[in-house]
Amino acid sequence: MKKIINKFLNKSLSFKISIIILLIFVLFAIFADFYPQNGIDTNISNALKPPSKEHLFGTDDLGRDYFARALHGARASLTVGFLSVFISTCIGSFIGIISGYFGGKVDMIIMRLVDILMSIPTFFLILILNAYLKPGIQNIILIIGLFNWMGIARLVRAETLSVKEREYVIYAKMIDVSNKTIMLRHILKNIIETISIAASINVARAILTESTLSFLGLGVRPPSSSWGSMLKDAQQYLGEAPYLALFPGILILLTVLSFNLIGDNIRQNSK
Repeated sequence: MKKIINKFLNKSLSFKISIIILLIFVLFAIFADFYPQNGIDTNISNALKPPSKEHLFGTDDLGRDYFARALHGARASLTVGFLSVFISTCIGSFIGIISGYFGGKVDMIIMRLVDILMSIPTFFLILILNAYLKPGIQNIILIIGLFNWMGIARLVRAETLSVKEREYVIYAKMIDVSNKTIMLRHILKNIIETISIAASINVARAILTESTLSFLGLGVRPPSSSWGSMLKDAQQYLGEAPYLALFPGILILLTVLSFNLIGDNIRQNSK
């Protein structure tokens, strides 16, 4: 524990601030149910109230507590971000290591397939699939996860091509260590930082994708909320209640910026 704390303290200020912001958001998402308001119960007589002690972020057009909706929105947005990137990172890392390690025809076939998939406008494909599937956060996670692994696969392949030429990997092959062991113990272990960088940046992208889908009405459905759906609902009240767009916009900005700064710091420290 002391080593982890010392490593954290030795990091740059931007890294520490980013980690603290994300930890706060994650804790808010986890303990959202403990907040007195649930963000679902409506009270039209209390609609569009500005921020106050009673309602920290004010209320929306249906009189729902906006801070409660932001808390539950954090849960939805961060869940989509983390789980979809976990799926895409697992797929991309597996395919990238297989392609780079075996090389030859295996590498050629896999990379041509990746090139074809990367040439397809992924976001429009996500839009089409999401429009035809049953609405739900599970489908959003699966769709984003299954269509965002190609970039990680190319990155992992490039790193694998470099690592597999190192002496310890060549020696492991000479003494008949299994391919599975070499890929897991000698290759994956040495490219985990690269994967971490790609994953942190992809979490930010996944959150933006979910926010965009929700803003277009194809993401999280009412009465549930995400930061994107909150922005969608706020657009018709920009003049009357600009805070409805301001708060979810700031939350998305801080989250995406934090993940990008974490990725940049990991990359700089790995050089």
